[in-house]
Amino acid sequence: MPKEKPELSDAMRKKLSAKPPEKKPIKGTKFTIAISSAKGGVGKSTFATNLALALKKIDCRVGLLDADIYGPSIPKMFGINEKPKSDGQKLEPIIKYGIQCMSIGFLTDQQTPMIWRGPMVTSAIKTFTQQVNWKDLDFIIVDMPPGTGDTQLTFSQNIKMDGAIIVSTPQEVALLDVKRGIKMFDKLGVKILGLIDNMSFFIGDDGKKYKIFGEGGVKKTAEEFGKDFLGEIPINPQVGLSADGGKPIVEVNPEHEISKIYFEFANKIRSTYLS
Repeated sequence: MPKEKPELSDAMRKKLSAKPPEKKPIKGTKFTIAISSAKGGVGKSTFATNLALALKKIDCRVGLLDADIYGPSIPKMFGINEKPKSDGQKLEPIIKYGIQCMSIGFLTDQQTPMIWRGPMVTSAIKTFTQQVNWKDLDFIIVDMPPGTGDTQLTFSQNIKMDGAIIVSTPQEVALLDVKRGIKMFDKLGVKILGLIDNMSFFIGDDGKKYKIFGEGGVKKTAEEFGKDFLGEIPINPQVGLSADGGKPIVEVNPEHEISKIYFEFANKIRSTYLS
């Protein structure tokens, strides 16, 4: 005789029938935009900082949240060496270049390794999204860490994410991780605004384009997954030098050819969400 199925307890029935927790916006913000890559070293933080600055310069109220707990870049790229103030309940974001900023790097020494397990990372993300006094922001730009781990899951499952931009270089080894990132956001119900081909080429002294990381891979991946391809950003030494000096290219030289690309992205985002 077939075995009878065990009776479910009332508690188990309630758990199985319960709706997933409602995703809440970050208090004090209208729209949350994640900048992700799933692969390290592709210029994601550079993109996040310059996009935030471009949005600010076209009269949006902007916050920048560095969610890369293990490798925060915003303190260096924005030249911030101070700790945020607190009233014992909430942290005050540090304002630089007119942007409200928060990073784990503001709370620790630059050379201190973050040897944290997943629950501690999740706790830090909840602090930055629930216990920071973000004020009247149109957009908060979130600089995500590489990978598809605890930080991405915490944001995607608990925070109302209005969109994600995925940044990659064209080579296949980077695009393997990008494809995993696309599938993760799709599975978790986060809208992907599009893919960016970063460091796509550089122009030599002879005026020719050199595509040292390959060509067309990001656009092909966007087409494969039915996502928008947002464009290319070439390599330019001034971009790295500006970031290392604590003044990203959009801030130090708004008329630079790379800055103009960021303004194009910023105007698209503003027209999409604030029109």
